[in-house]
Amino acid sequence: MFFRNHAAVAGLALLVFILLFAFLGPALKPGDPFEMVWSPFSPPGSDGFWLGTDYLGRDIVTLMMAGGQVSIAIGLAAAAMSVVIGVAVGAFAGYYGGLVEEALMRFTEFFQVLPTLLFSMVIVALFGASLLTVTAAIGVVSWTTVARVTRAEFLRIRELEFVTAARAGSARDLYLIFRVILPNALPPIIVQANLMVGSAILFEAALSFLGLSDPNVVSWGQVIGSNRPYVLDAGFAVAIPGLAIFFTVLAISLIGDGLNDALNPKLRQR
Repeated sequence: MFFRNHAAVAGLALLVFILLFAFLGPALKPGDPFEMVWSPFSPPGSDGFWLGTDYLGRDIVTLMMAGGQVSIAIGLAAAAMSVVIGVAVGAFAGYYGGLVEEALMRFTEFFQVLPTLLFSMVIVALFGASLLTVTAAIGVVSWTTVARVTRAEFLRIRELEFVTAARAGSARDLYLIFRVILPNALPPIIVQANLMVGSAILFEAALSFLGLSDPNVVSWGQVIGSNRPYVLDAGFAVAIPGLAIFFTVLAISLIGDGLNDALNPKLRQR
């Protein structure tokens, strides 16, 4: 059913191309992204540089490949962290109910009402602009949606007959949560986790654009931020990494829609 969704297939093909460019491209075109190789702001296609050079004369192709590795890796790691936190909170809230659910949901709402970008900026400002801190900051502020989705699924599944049968067989709570209920609650969680990768990439780009990232590491947001004072003189140096972020998030969103169609039992019955 996923492959019958043409938009999802197009998103998958686009994402595969971006991944090949970022992770296999350096093998075909090696180079130091920080090396100044030509005069600043050479336009795309001139002097043998496919995408031109930035304000320091660095090759934008090399910057895009190195930046893609960092941006995508941070997106995946931050999304994984958010899923772990969200699943843990949502699973215990949905399974136990009562006071446990009340306390965990109020805890979730506290994080949900905080301005996420501002909160992540505060975390990075307090603990330093390293890749680990940026990843943790994004993960800490992005888990609430996963928690709510997981809780809703647990509330629905915990009353089904196979769970009641497992409970009658003296299965322990942790076994019921992680071995019985969670596998059956995974489809919407997988879809949400996929979409969170795109959100995490956008978060990282925003933090890097504001200068709240490791200056010794290249990312797409960092390329945009470093070239923004010259956007009127050489807009391509900002537009190219911006388009890379746009197409990556678009591809991930299309894949998420396709996964939702494929994993949603109501849609499968149509």
